[in-house]
Amino acid sequence: MMPKERRNKILKQLSANGKIDIEDLVSQLNVSAMTIRRDLAYLEENDKIIRTHGGAILNKPLVIESSFASKEGKFNDQKKMIAKKAVEYIQDHSTILLDSGTTTLEIAKLLKDKKTITVVTNDIKIAAELIDTDVKVIVTGGELQNNVGTLFGPLTEQMLKNIHVDVFFLGAHAIDFKAGVTAPTFEKASIKQLMIEASEKTWLVADSSKFDQKSLTKVCDLSLICGVITDHSISPGTTEKLNEYLEVVIVEGGEQS
Repeated sequence: MMPKERRNKILKQLSANGKIDIEDLVSQLNVSAMTIRRDLAYLEENDKIIRTHGGAILNKPLVIESSFASKEGKFNDQKKMIAKKAVEYIQDHSTILLDSGTTTLEIAKLLKDKKTITVVTNDIKIAAELIDTDVKVIVTGGELQNNVGTLFGPLTEQMLKNIHVDVFFLGAHAIDFKAGVTAPTFEKASIKQLMIEASEKTWLVADSSKFDQKSLTKVCDLSLICGVITDHSISPGTTEKLNEYLEVVIVEGGEQS
């Protein structure tokens, strides 16, 4: 097993259990205690964990996957305002790519009167939202992630490798200056990476709660994104740092829910 794969397994177990013991990892990964200690030292140096006597805990809990129902309604006012601003970047006769998620679903709700655009998505809720409209909708296909509504897997990836769109609206589970945009699973990260590659421009649409957070798998560095649309609750310090990498558009939103 390569070191990167082994360290990802350690982080995944930490995400599930909150703490790990060196002896348990030695048994599970079939390596020496010295190898595990080197892995933990590396992860601590990269601000992933905090080493403890005989093991480690997460430096900060990783953002894990959650169901659509658990996300729906959270920061709803902010998401609506972010979506309203995002629509301003959609030109007539353009093809847009909508990532799966509750913020991008709000974008879809504002596209119902558009007659000259094409929407590509891997989210069945977004596709369903646009059924009774004149919007041309292309669904990527793939395996359905139950309770979330996302399509993923080899079929989804093959579709994305063969398209090119004007603009991609990227949703995020977590955003950090060092780690970049991250996702809770390798499958999710792979899909998002292919979406970025298929697009002329990528706009990150994320409410302020997503910043200074990390999830398991890296999607991309912030430098690969042309801009981010977020809400006014983002801290001035975070905004200042973001401006070093990309354009920052801040919208007024309601109170957190």
